[in-house]
Amino acid sequence: MERADGNADRPDILYGLHSVREAVRAGTRPIRRILVLRLDRQFGDLVQTARAKGIPVHVEPPAVFHRLVPHGKHQGVVAFVAAKAYSTTGEILERAQVRGERPLLLLFDGVEDPHNLGAALRTADAAGVHGVFIPERRAVGLTPTVAKASAGALDHVAVCQVNNLIRLIGELKEKGIWIYGVEPSAMINYDAVDMTGPVALVFGGEGKGLRLGIRKACDRLMYIPMKGHVASLNVSAAVAIILYEAVRQRGSLAHR
Repeated sequence: MERADGNADRPDILYGLHSVREAVRAGTRPIRRILVLRLDRQFGDLVQTARAKGIPVHVEPPAVFHRLVPHGKHQGVVAFVAAKAYSTTGEILERAQVRGERPLLLLFDGVEDPHNLGAALRTADAAGVHGVFIPERRAVGLTPTVAKASAGALDHVAVCQVNNLIRLIGELKEKGIWIYGVEPSAMINYDAVDMTGPVALVFGGEGKGLRLGIRKACDRLMYIPMKGHVASLNVSAAVAIILYEAVRQRGSLAHR
């Protein structure tokens, strides 16, 4: 039994029924063992699938889960896993090529809330995004809280961590990808922007928006109309709106 140090964002812990189930189903990273609260119907499918893949499953009392995930909604399931491996830019672009699709990418400029990033990854998976790019500094990484908020989508979305977003934007432009930033002060409505080609959509962090250098590096800036009193939407909500406009323009989603 691993030491229960009460840190829900330990890199080797994944918690929550959906997150653990998707990690087992995806098989993209090794799972050393799974702890469950009971062996009843609620956990039956997970336990059966895990054991079929040779993953040890142990029943533990509630106190163990509360120590491991003191501030998280663990739902009676904790897994000890290898950290999710980051993808490279080349691997992400190859995914689009293998699918025979024009690249659809997400870039985040300093998103610090793990729940925002997790929710955005969930939408990215649903919309068929080929890859997500996040900065190494001043931004949240792929923590267990992000995995939990993504409802397991993290194990199906390619994520690349880069040390310089502006340099990345330059590299993507050289590969023929259009860079569209989402910025409240922009002059073009998002539904007037052509997103049918190879595009990367850039979103800023909570409360700060896109940095000046990132705004200048974008090919075009667009905004989401706001009719209420607040100036902008939560970043994960903005991602959902813009991504599904791109999906609409590109045609119906194929069943995957």
